[in-house]
Amino acid sequence: MFRWHVWVLAALFHLHLSILRGVGADKVGGCRFPRLVEATVDQLQAGLQKGCFDSVDLAYVARIDQVDSVFGTVLEINPHALSIARQLDRERHQGRIRGPLHGLPVLIKDMIGTNDEMETAAGSWALVGSKVSADSTVAAKLRENGLIILGKTSLSEWANFRSLNSSNGWSGRGDNTYGAYYPDQDPNGSSSGSAVATDLGLIPFALGTETAGSILLPGDRNNVVGIKPTVGLTSRHMVIPISERQDTVGPLARTVKDAAMLLQAFAGQDPKDNYTLASPYGESLPDYLAACKLSGLQGKRIGIPRNVIEYLGPAGAPITSAFETAVSVISRAGATIVDNANFTAYSSFYDSLNPAIVEAADFTTNIATYLSNLERNPNNIRSLEEIRFFTQHSPLEEYPSRDTGIWDQVIALGLNNTSPAFWPLYQETLYFGEEGGLLGALSRNKLDAVILPTLVASDIPAIIGTPVITVPLGAYPDGTPVEYNSRGDLVQRAPGIPFGISFLGPKWSEEQLIGMAYAFEQRTLVRNKLRRYLEARTELEDVM
Repeated sequence: MFRWHVWVLAALFHLHLSILRGVGADKVGGCRFPRLVEATVDQLQAGLQKGCFDSVDLAYVARIDQVDSVFGTVLEINPHALSIARQLDRERHQGRIRGPLHGLPVLIKDMIGTNDEMETAAGSWALVGSKVSADSTVAAKLRENGLIILGKTSLSEWANFRSLNSSNGWSGRGDNTYGAYYPDQDPNGSSSGSAVATDLGLIPFALGTETAGSILLPGDRNNVVGIKPTVGLTSRHMVIPISERQDTVGPLARTVKDAAMLLQAFAGQDPKDNYTLASPYGESLPDYLAACKLSGLQGKRIGIPRNVIEYLGPAGAPITSAFETAVSVISRAGATIVDNANFTAYSSFYDSLNPAIVEAADFTTNIATYLSNLERNPNNIRSLEEIRFFTQHSPLEEYPSRDTGIWDQVIALGLNNTSPAFWPLYQETLYFGEEGGLLGALSRNKLDAVILPTLVASDIPAIIGTPVITVPLGAYPDGTPVEYNSRGDLVQRAPGIPFGISFLGPKWSEEQLIGMAYAFEQRTLVRNKLRRYLEARTELEDVM
């Protein structure tokens, strides 16, 4: 159904341009237009400032319409996107600039609430038609900073917290999402649409959410930068929750600098999310853009937890080979490499059910609170049990082909985060990330950060709420055997499919991690070396 809306808006978009741009060629004479699959914020803002194009021209709808029937990244387009763009263009012409991202479009994941005509539904028909009482804080901050929320992106339904046998990037609302480097490529999850749309240049950047890998893993698989912030750096108010202890909202972008600029626009304290009140920054965030320096690795002590990398196994050989090359780059950039900075409790963590139980207990409580605060709840769903009942009885949700196995286990557990048994379990879980994990490795070895292949970088930071940045590292080489997921509908490993490297640090270390990630990125520039099997062809000059 959403495709019809995209086609209609695309037609209106072209009609608008044909009227507005009758003399467009004269206005843009002498301007150079970046390829949108590579365009940076700096390049786009330079064009806006020079009058080479307007924000209306950056609506990207034509590109979305051209290829998204193949990739499935956008669930719906904001019907007011063009009118918002026109208003921001007027403000620019009047000399009012709301911030460094004024007039740029952004897509946001379908977990992030907007109090407008778009849905906020976690990809599920259970929440279609529901209405939040206000914009999420992060969406409100985007608008305040002059960004155009162009639409909502696809995702793994309920942020991959429903099924034991579904596919990354699948939702009842949007069907399948695919990566762009191999036909039927697994995009990884759950911020799948945000990552793929950014990679394809269907948008300059996007917001995702992460509970345990949902920004980092799609970033890894789709050749983009992803920042998973400290839990509490970005507000979760009016964001559909999984776990209050792990959920965070973060940017996906094509460069570290663009990701840093987007993070700056929506991070900060929010009285409506008490986790953000633990931030040490108050009203004065670090300057994340200023952290983007080539010297970002100079003098840093960087650890390598070898016992974690071992879990990649033999199939991860291309990743570990590229990782070793990256270690040399980082060393030459002035960092001291500390090998075997291991996570001492990692094997125990890997075998433990406690982290999953903590997440489940949070979800039981947090989702009920979210549902109770909806302004409109047409299916009258108030609990996890009622979500499950709706899902199991809605043909659009493909049950039982895609089961409700995670929810079944959560409900059978009978635990929420106010249960007496919860707190001891949570404390035991924290050990895996603190003394037995990342924080212990940082402290014992006097490290500024550790590095890991992104595929094994997300699990420990998830349980302690610490930040991670993934940067493109390489791709599977020619001759790699094609490997499908367990369902048999997505290609997980094949020649050309990307992978990334991650920088992990303690809480509130985003500024330092951004500097390190930027310094690595600029010395390698892997992203532009990889090739997609299909790209959008529409460019800015085609709509001028």
